[in-house]
Amino acid sequence: MIRAFIAIEFAAAIVNRIGAAIEQLKPRVVGIRWVAPANYHLTLKFLGNVDESQIETIGQALAEALRPFQRFTINVKGLGVFPNVRRPRVLWVGLVGSPLTNLAIAVEAALVPLGFPREEKAFTPHLTIGRWRQTERADRMFGEELKSWTQFDFGATSIDEVILIESVLKPAGAIYNRLKVVTLKPDG
Repeated sequence: MIRAFIAIEFAAAIVNRIGAAIEQLKPRVVGIRWVAPANYHLTLKFLGNVDESQIETIGQALAEALRPFQRFTINVKGLGVFPNVRRPRVLWVGLVGSPLTNLAIAVEAALVPLGFPREEKAFTPHLTIGRWRQTERADRMFGEELKSWTQFDFGATSIDEVILIESVLKPAGAIYNRLKVVTLKPDG
C-alpha cells in the first residue's frame, strides 16, 4: 500500500516568491510549522492508502477524464487561514482560476467508480504553506500581520499537468514521488 493524492504543482518563480514571503513572515509569526517549498502543491483529491496494483488504473482514469482540459493560467494571490484568524490551523496562499474547480470535479468523478468516495467538503483552491499544531496558537499580532498580505500578488502560473503523487511520511516531513503525470492539451 502507498499513500497517494492527485495534485498540481507550481512554476519555480511562484515557489520562489512564496518562499521570499515566508522568510519575511518567519520572524513575525510564531508557533507555525512551515511547509518546505519543494512540497508546495494544490491537492485536487487525497486518495489515502492505495494498493500499488491500482496505480495504472488510476492513471488511465485520470487521463480519460482530463482529456478535454486545456492548459490554463491561475493567479496566486493573498494569504489566509483556515478556519479563522482567532484559531488558525492552516496558513494558505490563495489560488484564483475558474478551471480549477472544474478540474477537481473531473478528477473526483473519474475516481468514484474506482471506489474512492466523494469529498464531503466543497473544493477550496489553496496552497498550504504552514500549519499550527493543536497545542500552539497564533499570537494576537498575527491578525494584523495577515491583513497586510490578504491581497499580495505572487503572480500567475501555468497549469500544464495533473500528477498522481505518492507521499512517504518521514519525521522530517513528507517526501513526494511522482507516479503518473497527465499533461493537459496545449492552448488553442
